[in-house]
Amino acid sequence: MSDDEELVFAKRPRTIHYGSLEDSERARQMADSGGPSGSSGGDIGQIYTSSDYFDLENEVSKDKAALLEEFERKKKARQIHVSTDDSEVKRNLRALNEPICYFGEGPAERRIRLKELLAALGESAIPTKSSKDDDKKQSQSQKLEQESTWYHEGPEALRIARIWLANYSLPRAKERLDAASEQLNLPSATKAGRMVELQKRIQSLAPMCSQVGDVRPITNCSFNHDSTLLMTSSLSSLCKVWSVPDCNLVQTLRGHQFYVSAIAFRNGVATDSKGEVAMASGCYDGTVKLWSFDSEEAVADITGHVPHRVARLAFHPSGRFLGTACYDSSWRLWDLEQKQEVLHQEGHAKAVHCIAFQIDGSVCVTGGLDAFGRVWDLRTGRCIMFLEGHLSGIYGVDFSPNGYHIVTGSQDNTCKIWDLRRRNPVYTIPAHTNLISDVKYQKNGGHFLVTSSYDNTAKIWSNKTWQPLKTLSGHDSKVMSVDISPDSQHIATTSYDRTFKLWIDLEGMEANFGISSS
Repeated sequence: MSDDEELVFAKRPRTIHYGSLEDSERARQMADSGGPSGSSGGDIGQIYTSSDYFDLENEVSKDKAALLEEFERKKKARQIHVSTDDSEVKRNLRALNEPICYFGEGPAERRIRLKELLAALGESAIPTKSSKDDDKKQSQSQKLEQESTWYHEGPEALRIARIWLANYSLPRAKERLDAASEQLNLPSATKAGRMVELQKRIQSLAPMCSQVGDVRPITNCSFNHDSTLLMTSSLSSLCKVWSVPDCNLVQTLRGHQFYVSAIAFRNGVATDSKGEVAMASGCYDGTVKLWSFDSEEAVADITGHVPHRVARLAFHPSGRFLGTACYDSSWRLWDLEQKQEVLHQEGHAKAVHCIAFQIDGSVCVTGGLDAFGRVWDLRTGRCIMFLEGHLSGIYGVDFSPNGYHIVTGSQDNTCKIWDLRRRNPVYTIPAHTNLISDVKYQKNGGHFLVTSSYDNTAKIWSNKTWQPLKTLSGHDSKVMSVDISPDSQHIATTSYDRTFKLWIDLEGMEANFGISSS
């Protein structure tokens, strides 16, 4: 076949059938089944007929109604006002017996879900606004009750003690204010001259005595009221009394069975007194012992803290009361005349490490390992100031002689000054490079303060400008505590190296005793 020849395609003829195929199909099935006798009118072979039918219009109308209902519900949900406060949204979901939160659900999704529920159930499904306000007021009152300090009825001894404290502190407060007024009337030149002289004396401080106080590290030290005795405590369970300034051992107090961490002298007790409580000491096992000058055995034992550690203790300026800071997150006030505990005060979240009384005797300050301090009014029992600002536990507190300045030393290496009148911090001193173990104000005037630290040093700071005046270096290990004699002539430091040092103004010693510093 050549390419020029035309290809002829044969087309299949189309067969056109007229009419329905039902008759031909019925005839074919009848022929297969052998005649009309084997069939019935309603069932033809495998083909079944039914009178049921699908009402398309009705189904379409139902779908339209559902869509309209969904549209109206969403429109109504958009018109419902729901609070943007997530806590209130959760409270409303809880009132509807619905889960307050689904997995992965945020505040926006939770709010939309509440809207959809209210659109379906109606806005009346949740309490009305008035009941919401009542619930809000009730929750606020409950929150206020939780945040407020809780008080309970105290014993009769506490009432007697508070009345006595009020009668004691008010005249002393008046005397302090009168003395402050007299200081204001002094000429500025006189004040400046005194400060310059004081700074010169501080600059000339040098160790007068360095004494090995015990076979174990020395934990604390304290001067008596006339600056003639120094008391030390150690991890050997012994307390020792030394003469000042020659540092000769005067008395050894035996009786504790564990580490001694707290000591204090009682004000106004003569060294030649017989049987009178003159000293107190606190131990790691929770026992507190009272001592006299004429015996090495304890006069009395206080066991109310056992088994929790007594970290610090202090006598009230009157000498009648003893305050103890305990590691059971509380501090206690003991009346030595009534010979009982008159106050067991809670308030700290963690252990209470330190305590100090104001010079008037009306308030005291406590510092805890929860990084907070609290100022307590002893006449009412109220917490009148909350010291918040440290980043770690507070290990030292003290009151200034002016009655309104408070110093705190913390594990965050800083020292903060607080004003009781303003109820605010005044200044933050970045004092040391390690934990501050103790802080003390000058007892006579409060012109300077001393801090001790685990960086093996103690530092002296001015009261007005908070500038460093002197660094007392010499200990081989961390300095555990510091104290200033009431006559401001000596500073004592105790260390983990088992020694205590007595620092003295050499220029003043030369002028008073004619001793050469060479």
